[in-house]
Amino acid sequence: MQAKGTKSAKRRLKNRRRKEQRHAANQNHIIAKKIVTEAERTSYGIALEDLGGIRQRVRLRKPWGHLPAEGWGRVTLHSWAFHQLGSFVEYKARRAGVPLVHVDPAYTSQECAECHHIEKKNRVDQGLFICRRCGVVAHADRNASHNIAARGEAVWIAGRQSRAPALS
Repeated sequence: MQAKGTKSAKRRLKNRRRKEQRHAANQNHIIAKKIVTEAERTSYGIALEDLGGIRQRVRLRKPWGHLPAEGWGRVTLHSWAFHQLGSFVEYKARRAGVPLVHVDPAYTSQECAECHHIEKKNRVDQGLFICRRCGVVAHADRNASHNIAARGEAVWIAGRQSRAPALS
């Protein structure tokens, strides 16, 4: 349709784009609600990576991976709304009274959650994490989530201490 370039083709593309945006927004609402509900149920806070500027920082090995067989590529990365999901989680957490902090995302996928050793080779592939120092084997995303949680707790404690009134 893009190649055709007619008024009708452009209109159909615009409608399809809007439909995809509504679908992505709906999925983000569903995911955000599940995250906040679980945090509320367990009486825990939420720690999110500060992903501002992710599109400028992330490098992709495959130049145009928009086909399912090619995995994550530029089209997939740039079409998913990271910021939108984060803002949905923020406002839903605020509404539910769930504490939320943003943490520095640097090296969360390369750092061992057990011994805190950081090395690029720790991340064997997309889904596998093996620490080169202590030998811990874990799913890469689970390991990174433990790092984010620990950083979130540190940020929360630091923020709490700084707001405490001085003893007289």
